[in-house]
Amino acid sequence: MSADTPFVDAGDGSILGRDRSKAWDEPRGVRRWLRYLLLLVIAAIVLFPIYTTVLAAFSPTERVLQRRLVPGDVTFEVIGKAWTEGRLARYLWNSLVVSTAVTVAQMSTALLSGYAFAHLRFPFRKTIFLLFLATLLVPFEATVVVNLDTVESLGNTASWLGGVNTLQGLALPFLASAVGTFLIRQSLLALPPDLRDAARIDGITHLGYIRHVAIPLVRPTLGALGLFTFLSTWNQYLWPSQVITDDDFHTVQSGLRLLGKSALNEPNLVMAGTVIAAVPIAIVLIVFQRQLVRGLTAGAVKG
Repeated sequence: MSADTPFVDAGDGSILGRDRSKAWDEPRGVRRWLRYLLLLVIAAIVLFPIYTTVLAAFSPTERVLQRRLVPGDVTFEVIGKAWTEGRLARYLWNSLVVSTAVTVAQMSTALLSGYAFAHLRFPFRKTIFLLFLATLLVPFEATVVVNLDTVESLGNTASWLGGVNTLQGLALPFLASAVGTFLIRQSLLALPPDLRDAARIDGITHLGYIRHVAIPLVRPTLGALGLFTFLSTWNQYLWPSQVITDDDFHTVQSGLRLLGKSALNEPNLVMAGTVIAAVPIAIVLIVFQRQLVRGLTAGAVKG
């Protein structure tokens, strides 16, 4: 028997047998290498599109058209050309403004509505909450026409609310989210009821409880919600392409579409624009990765 084979000690010096659970957790030999091989194949499949995009972004047009997968001449001129011809500075700013506004609005509305459904008592509370969740069954594509008509009518009646070809119109349909309300409600219901009772005895108002008790305790979930909201808003393509026709108000995703139309013979320009558009997302994920992990694992460990 091998010295590194895990066994179960009976406590009196005798050996009962092999600990199969530990053997499974610590694979040996062929099984371990097969697992590593599977992970390498999956990693290669995931990273290959990223590799080809970055390679094309820093390669001359002739080399990209030859479809070579081996790095050759590296040039930064493509990045600069995509930045200027694609007006990416303007489009990145539009995406940043809209994504930040939607993120703040969704976090605020989710916190308030989640608290209402968790702690307030009002008629038909459960029915309204179920109807609220039922909106998740309706795909966004089915509401584009209705949302577009609503934004156009609001722009005609009150210009400060936005309309087509405005940043307000880009953000308006996404200021509230049923998913965010559900997540915050579940996080608040998981808190000890004694906290709310103690706050009520001390005369703390609802807003005071939200500010001083709820927000610090549900911060991981709130942070994860904000991060997912920011990423989904930043990557939107369908809605900006419908509500924006003025080049000054395009977001970065619809701006890449315009860049692709104007550079049919230069595919590396689109790849360079994609790399530029991905940099802010990478920065956000790196900075807030701990908050994301805490939000996803909140409540997973009981003890």
